Amino acid sequence: MNLIEHPLAGTPFGTALDLCLILAALVWLLGVVTREFSWIDRLWSICPPVYCLIVAFGTDFALPRVNLMTGLVVLWGARLTFNFARKGGYRPGGEDYRWASVREGVGPVGMQVLNLTFVSFGQMLLIWLFTSPVHQAAVWGETPLGWLDFATAALFLVLFVGETVADEQMWAFQQDKKRRIEAGEEVESPFMTSGLFRFSRHPNYFCEIAMWVVFYVFGVAASGQWLHWTGLGFILLIALFIPSMRLTERISASKYPAYRDYQASTPALIPGLRFGRR
Repeated sequence: MNLIEHPLAGTPFGTALDLCLILAALVWLLGVVTREFSWIDRLWSICPPVYCLIVAFGTDFALPRVNLMTGLVVLWGARLTFNFARKGGYRPGGEDYRWASVREGVGPVGMQVLNLTFVSFGQMLLIWLFTSPVHQAAVWGETPLGWLDFATAALFLVLFVGETVADEQMWAFQQDKKRRIEAGEEVESPFMTSGLFRFSRHPNYFCEIAMWVVFYVFGVAASGQWLHWTGLGFILLIALFIPSMRLTERISASKYPAYRDYQASTPALIPGLRFGRR
């Protein structure tokens, strides 16, 4: 594919960019037609594996570093897709509850503008960007795997396990809470504070962000360049997660007065590290 002229035209990751733009247009159109804005959420865990596979296929699976990165991202995507599916994210009407708050804040016209700019094209391009270190690895494909690659892969897997554990703990908590409510039993705490959530209010967010920061290091290992445009991906991902996290916190604090005590006692993101009062 070569929809538009761009610097990556003719490269595998350029093909991924073309696909990204097609999907962004589809996400925008589906949002307009269905008035549901979680279509981007449904593609979030699917697109990075697809983009990496495009690069791996385009290099004939001949580059060990690209293959390693692709395998890790496929593993990440499979787990995240499973977690999203079991929560009902792919069912009709499975829109993330936070979109209702956003819709209320910006109004119907503002929501359509947001859908065109941020929700569809903005986030789809972000997904493409934080996957872009695989392009850097392909460009410098002649660089052999080294200790930095293996250390990076190991750290990625540690964070992957951390996110998996956090999501499993939250899933078990929510299922138990649902069961207790349906049985008319008392719910001791309406929000999660145990397990990994003792150390961070959002351990899954922390692991998710950190995984893509670590993913960038593969490009460093390939090229020897610590600063490269592919780093924009994880930087913009952090810029997305922080306001998303704050919106989640604001909703939780409005529903559960005791949540403010949890905010006062537990770091928001990085275990052991606090910024200001919250």
